[in-house]
Amino acid sequence: MNQKARETGFVKRKSPKINPLNLLASLVEESLRGSPSYNDLASSIESNDGADPSRQAVALRLNERFEDFLKALLGQVISVKVAEDTEAGRFGDLNFRDYRRVLVQDSTVIKVPLALFPEFSGVSNGSSSVCNARIQAVYDLLSGQLIEFSIDPYSKNDLTAAPELEIREGDLVLRDRGYLTAAEMQRHCDVGAHFIYRHKTGVIYLDVVTGLAIDLPALLRRHGRLDMEVLLNNTERTRVRLLAAPVDAEIANLRRMRAKKETKGHNPSKAVLELMDWTIFITTIPADKATFKEILGIYGLRWRIEVIFKAWKSHLKFDVLHRVSARQLRILLKTRLLVIAAASNLYRGIERVLWLKYRCRLSLLKFMKYLAASLANLLRVTHSLEGGDQEAAALEKALARYCCYDKRKKRRNFAETWEILA
Repeated sequence: MNQKARETGFVKRKSPKINPLNLLASLVEESLRGSPSYNDLASSIESNDGADPSRQAVALRLNERFEDFLKALLGQVISVKVAEDTEAGRFGDLNFRDYRRVLVQDSTVIKVPLALFPEFSGVSNGSSSVCNARIQAVYDLLSGQLIEFSIDPYSKNDLTAAPELEIREGDLVLRDRGYLTAAEMQRHCDVGAHFIYRHKTGVIYLDVVTGLAIDLPALLRRHGRLDMEVLLNNTERTRVRLLAAPVDAEIANLRRMRAKKETKGHNPSKAVLELMDWTIFITTIPADKATFKEILGIYGLRWRIEVIFKAWKSHLKFDVLHRVSARQLRILLKTRLLVIAAASNLYRGIERVLWLKYRCRLSLLKFMKYLAASLANLLRVTHSLEGGDQEAAALEKALARYCCYDKRKKRRNFAETWEILA
């Protein structure tokens, strides 16, 4: 930590009252409680470290170099590789169909002080304005780690963020329609990665033989189900697999109700409403590697990141903010992201331990709630992974009892679904 502080220029000479450790520890502790003021941080440093800095001194230290220091620490935590032990693998020796990474990308919006509207934008009309920030996150389902974050203005939507995701050969990427473009699908093909998207209104598919546009509603009415290769209407004529299967009338009607509500009075076209009778996917996974049912199940794993966002907002107070400056906001959010990244690594480790010892599956939401209850809990879990003493054993028993999925439930949890699909 001291090395990172020197490399980023945050520390040039030793300070008797404020050092990287006590300032960061206070920020982490106070950020789990809410949105701390400079006075709160100064008081926390005094309580934890015995130093007595003024709130003005704390304010001066929360500068651009400290922000760089936080960014460097966040990068280090994200890059930490959780030990891969075949015997103690996440769910045994399952490697999920030989993919190197299974990436889920999504964004969540948080409300920030209105004074920051020029920097973060939001929604404004003649009578009111709301300022928002957009948090982009990428989660690797294979390693169980959050691997990328960004804090962006609300105006930077998913379509703009899509090309910024680093894609590698052997990746499987699961994203919603907000990220879908022909250029993105071609980018996956270029590097040897795979993707699954839901069909998006406006995407045109071409027949692989004639090159003519396909009338998708007519094709579905005629065949009922589809599993065929088509071309995208782009310069490269990207070849993809198009799959479709009917849904029951209740689900189709709910989709149509939601679509009409979201368009705010502008009714969707007849063709768009008709297509809601089917679930339609676009993918590059070959037909001999996964059936429609398996594609549906794999895409459903994308819900994992929604659970993560819920954990952030419900238990880690990610969107609890009062009137602060733009720099304070970025520092506070990066501190919370640092806690979240570290907590994700802890989840990965303790999940494995509980499965091997107790054959129970750790719930992400329950675990995050446990960590957020006290900074001491974060430290206890870290300590339990470092050694097998009596205190660690007691903690593991408590987590197995209070933070795992209920075995009596008939609904499959994430780990069970993963095992079946793997």
